[in-house]
Amino acid sequence: MDQELSVFCRREYPRLVGALSLYCGDAYVAEELAQEAIVRVVSDWGKVRRLAAPGAWAHRVAINLANSHFRRRLAERRAKQRLYARAALAVHQPDTSTAVAVRQTVASLPQRQRAVIVLRFFADLSVREVADVLGCPDGTVKSLTSKALASLRTTDLSELREASDAN
Repeated sequence: MDQELSVFCRREYPRLVGALSLYCGDAYVAEELAQEAIVRVVSDWGKVRRLAAPGAWAHRVAINLANSHFRRRLAERRAKQRLYARAALAVHQPDTSTAVAVRQTVASLPQRQRAVIVLRFFADLSVREVADVLGCPDGTVKSLTSKALASLRTTDLSELREASDAN
């Protein structure tokens, strides 16, 4: 692996895991998806290295992988419901109550708002980079960000923490 690729992967992997953890609400899934995104970066490095924003490309791949994961998970859930006629059990993830509350709050946002919040404020991508990742105009990113922040401001994290602590 060349030095430039090695530096890129070491820098981007933790950012991808963090962004995907917020986006997916599951740190373990986030690690798996981030690893897959890095594998794709490595396999396409000749193309990726010439991009204006290779980090944004990696985040786009990661978000696409997460969306595919969500679709597969939904299909699996439907199949289980048909087969067993009951909902799948929730998996408990030990975490601080604040982290759980933040994940729940971010997860409650509509998909595009959630993606914008994660990419803008966790992955620290610019409006332009987020627009490229999501394939939409800059103005849409700004509008989605504004709506998402307004929604997040109305959420009382203390209630979510208490509910999380009770479980």
